[in-house]
Amino acid sequence: MATISPKAYGRARAMPVHVSIHDVSPAWSREVEVALALCHAAGIKPALLVVPNFHRAAPLERDADFCARLRALQADAHEMYLHGFFHQSAERYTGTSGGGHLEWLVAQRVVSGGEAEMSDVSEPVGRARIEEGERVLHRAGLSIDGFVAPAWSMPAWLLPLLAARGYRFTEDHTHVYDPLGGRARASVVLNWATRSPGRLLSTVAYCRAARWARAVFPARIAIHPADMRFRLVRGEVERFLAWAKDDVIARGANLFA
Repeated sequence: MATISPKAYGRARAMPVHVSIHDVSPAWSREVEVALALCHAAGIKPALLVVPNFHRAAPLERDADFCARLRALQADAHEMYLHGFFHQSAERYTGTSGGGHLEWLVAQRVVSGGEAEMSDVSEPVGRARIEEGERVLHRAGLSIDGFVAPAWSMPAWLLPLLAARGYRFTEDHTHVYDPLGGRARASVVLNWATRSPGRLLSTVAYCRAARWARAVFPARIAIHPADMRFRLVRGEVERFLAWAKDDVIARGANLFA
């Protein structure tokens, strides 16, 4: 698929853009740095979505250097969002989430590659993971600016839970939310999937088309560490950051303004 210049992407400056890097974990430290470098080159300070123990194999607290890096980034005005706890679901449907088998299949096999964590657990388990995630980030010396569910998968119990815990920002595929304030706003999310060549090419095409929705809705550019392993996607990310940089806002909550 041919790439195109930033000018060819056009400008739709009516609505703001928020940029974030997902899956921030010692497991992806090199790729996170590459994504940060792309953002910083465009003058953008993305929000960082931190996973306390990515896939049960990368405990945040055991990597002192990575925690120090996150503290430095937060001191430099990067937001920190809690991003699930394990960012991983069970391999098989258990029914504990309260949803049906089809709903589970869509969340875990279509929307994500088995990573829609919050749609795989019951409310008590989800609450326990969020509470423990908060403790992990606080022990790492980080304050928490919001919560984003892995794969943007939000069961019905999640928004009320976040409101009760005082969160002012979360998001899914189609909206951003202020749980405590009871506000929601439609927002287009631009992200890439690299699990297969077909997904990679289809999401490149989708983002190029969906960017025009920014004439009507605020936009979110969501970068995943795995994106940095593909030259095509790195180029797309760089071009989208250049396209958006004049209208980027530093805080997700400002998408409601």
